[in-house]
Amino acid sequence: MARTKFRAEVLTPEGQVFDDEVEMVSTRTGVGSIGILANHAPLMAILEPTELRLYRSESDVVRFAQGEGYLQVVDNSALVLVEEADDPEKLDRSDLESRLNEARESLEDAEEGSQEREHAERNVRRYEAFLEIAGGG
Repeated sequence: MARTKFRAEVLTPEGQVFDDEVEMVSTRTGVGSIGILANHAPLMAILEPTELRLYRSESDVVRFAQGEGYLQVVDNSALVLVEEADDPEKLDRSDLESRLNEARESLEDAEEGSQEREHAERNVRRYEAFLEIAGGG
C-alpha cells in the first residue's frame, strides 16, 4: 500500500547527501527508534549513531550509516543533520574495528568526567553501530 510522500533531506558537514520525496524516515534518537511518516507533528530530536533508512517505497530504501546529529520535522518535511552519513556498502570492517579498539583504549585512559572521556564514549558508540551496520558487530 502506497503511503503519502514528503520531502526528506540529509546534510553532513561535507554537504547534502540526500534530497528526495520519501514515504518514511527511520532512525534512532536518544530515547529510542522512530519512524516519521507524512504529516508528522513538528519534532526536534537528538540522533544517535544507527542505520538511517529513507523509504522511497516499500521496495526502494536508501540506507546510510548515520553518525550523531539532529532531526527536525516541520511543515511536512524532515531534515536530518548528522556528522556523517556513509553508504553501508562502503564501510571498511577492518578500519572500523581498528578505530573501535583505539576508542576503547582512549576511553580507558581518559579521566572520569573529562571531555576526552565524553569524546571517546561517543566514538565507541559510533564505531559499534557502524560495525553492526557493516554486518558483524
